[in-house]
Amino acid sequence: MRRILLLALASILMTGAAAVRAEETRKAILYKNPQCGCCEGYAGYLRGNGFEVAVKPTHDHATISKNAGVPERLQGCHSMFIDGYVIDGHVPVDIVLRLLAERPQIAGITLPGMPAGSPGMVGTKTVPFVVYALPKGGGAPTVYAKE
Repeated sequence: MRRILLLALASILMTGAAAVRAEETRKAILYKNPQCGCCEGYAGYLRGNGFEVAVKPTHDHATISKNAGVPERLQGCHSMFIDGYVIDGHVPVDIVLRLLAERPQIAGITLPGMPAGSPGMVGTKTVPFVVYALPKGGGAPTVYAKE
């Protein structure tokens, strides 16, 4: 009987710990052009999905993105930093969460440009979003996800 009680208590404690981890707020810093409204829309989208987002307006986004390892041809309209990764552009939250769960040995991910219908953008999605993985130290990006 004592063993059953100990197992039940351990199960309750483990479930509680998992719930606390699930409710942890992910903190992110998002750098964007001061006049860009879609970036604010993306920050709001992330907040609605449990992220704490600090928005930092800058006129130097291209340099920030480049220094984070995002090639110019793959840059999005903002750069976000979270848990040691750069996330460039309007990447859907399920792909961000996948990145944070898998923790691959990459610099980050990017959804180039400003695709219509992506989180924070107006319009209707007409083509799949292709999100690229950015290798640490340069190298050729690879497809990380399609949505």
